Amino acid sequence: MKTREKKLNDIIRWAETNPDIRAVLLTSSLANPYAPVDDLSDLDIELILTDRNRYETEDGWIRVFGEPVCIIEESAEAFDGIHAMKMVLYSDHVKVDFKLYGTREFNQEVQSEAFPEDWDVGYNVLVDKDGITGSMKAPSYQSIMIAKPSEEEFYRLIKDFWWDTAYVAKCLNRGDIFYVKYMAENIIRTEYLIPLIEWHIASGHHWKNITTNKHGRLFKKYLSNGLWQKVEATFSGHDTEENWNALWAMTDLVHTLGISLSEHLGYTYPLEIEKGMMKHLHYVQNLKSSF
Repeated sequence: MKTREKKLNDIIRWAETNPDIRAVLLTSSLANPYAPVDDLSDLDIELILTDRNRYETEDGWIRVFGEPVCIIEESAEAFDGIHAMKMVLYSDHVKVDFKLYGTREFNQEVQSEAFPEDWDVGYNVLVDKDGITGSMKAPSYQSIMIAKPSEEEFYRLIKDFWWDTAYVAKCLNRGDIFYVKYMAENIIRTEYLIPLIEWHIASGHHWKNITTNKHGRLFKKYLSNGLWQKVEATFSGHDTEENWNALWAMTDLVHTLGISLSEHLGYTYPLEIEKGMMKHLHYVQNLKSSF
């Protein structure tokens, strides 16, 4: 994207001639060889400053790179005093997330035993006037790789999934669409379906350096057409029947992947819990609503 590249070059030139800026890093997807990148990918820029407070409290410097449409600010207090954030959407549609470090806080992070995840997923040093990035560890990318679950983790996820399907069914019976969506999307999809699909994909790659990026962005790339269609069927609109169909699609997906994974890993699948919960779900679906 030429507009984004131009803005990045503008930021680099500005930093090179600005004595307040001691170093600049590019992080996140544009510095991560495992991340998908397109024209809508953001610029994630870390500025290491002699006076972070000044740049945290002022906004004039942001306008050097274009006209902001929206600015979201998070003070250093929100990050234990380590850094501040200024997230900017410009009128040319380029979004830049500026992370602001003081030189002291940056050096503390570099020397810290716990390597920050933002750096472990990849970084490029764009400017370094004092050599302060020289002792930074190389990114391992391991924090974004899918890890094999223990038997306890696997069993807990499957059992929790089946337990929480009861809430979806109950709320569908009541016509409570807000709670249906909360349970189905915020809880079941996020906490159970996404990890289960990740485990399925990683098991097919022998658990070696495999990532599907944030929230399943690369699922379609790794899943067979048939399995992808099963995943798509778990999405629904506002119609009650649609949501029942989506719930049945979720139960089918968890059964399919759960049984396959349990056999692959040598773990026990809680089949009796599944049978009991399926019986309950059908009971609730056929129960006359009092609402």
